[in-house]
Amino acid sequence: MTAVNRPGGRRTAAAERRGYHRRMPERGGGVREVKSAARTVELLEALAARGDRPARLRELAEELGVPRSSMYALLQTLIDRGWVRTDTTGSLYGIGIHALLAGTSYLDTDPLVRAARPYLDEASEALGETVHLARLDGPDVVYLATRESHAYLRTISRVGRRLPAHASALGKALLAERGDSELPLPEGELERLTERTLTDRATLLADLARVRARGYAVEREEGVAGIAGFGFALRYDRHDSPATDAISASVPVVRLTEEHERRIVAVMTEVRAKIEAAAPRATGPGAPEWR
Repeated sequence: MTAVNRPGGRRTAAAERRGYHRRMPERGGGVREVKSAARTVELLEALAARGDRPARLRELAEELGVPRSSMYALLQTLIDRGWVRTDTTGSLYGIGIHALLAGTSYLDTDPLVRAARPYLDEASEALGETVHLARLDGPDVVYLATRESHAYLRTISRVGRRLPAHASALGKALLAERGDSELPLPEGELERLTERTLTDRATLLADLARVRARGYAVEREEGVAGIAGFGFALRYDRHDSPATDAISASVPVVRLTEEHERRIVAVMTEVRAKIEAAAPRATGPGAPEWR
């Protein structure tokens, strides 16, 4: 993953994607960003993105472009509150258990996720393949629910996983809901995950046009070598805004025949319609409609 120069440190390509939404135009009447809050969120996102690779103080300070003394003080504050954990030497840092509690609350309180779960079970049982529900977040998609195949050869994912939207069937299904000039993608060449990833913007735009014409997205080993995906945007008919959620089925390419592909498209199309019909609408005074 390439690094990008920044005063006081370096930012990885993943860090640049995480910061995409902070470069978008200001909301809320031009309210200024609270620097300390932004730095805290950036730190938590950086730790979460590392997975099982703990970070050292120097690495975090360089990635976020923060003086080590300031980073150390921030880490200690978050350790005291359970958002960050450290090892017995106090030199390695990772995401804390309170981050899990917050993430679980997000999933448990989202009515759209709750509505989709039984139909994900239905799709997984009918196809024998791994199925996902994901949401667009800036230039990425984030997995909200997954049902894994029980086959010996299968794709394995997890809730909370983040992938570049341009390299997944889920993401391309959602990007196709937007105009070519409105795509939430970073500048320049797009990140490459495999030899088949579409990194050229013109090539991606041509593929998104095919997604719109077809009605669903297809990717073949663009995100993970050996895996193909079929993505379907969920249109909840909320103020005619572009879809933000999608479902997909992932299958090893060695098991993907033309007949199986047709079966996947038929089942997922039916499941999409069921989820859209079951999705709750915000009704009643004071009922939130999340954006």
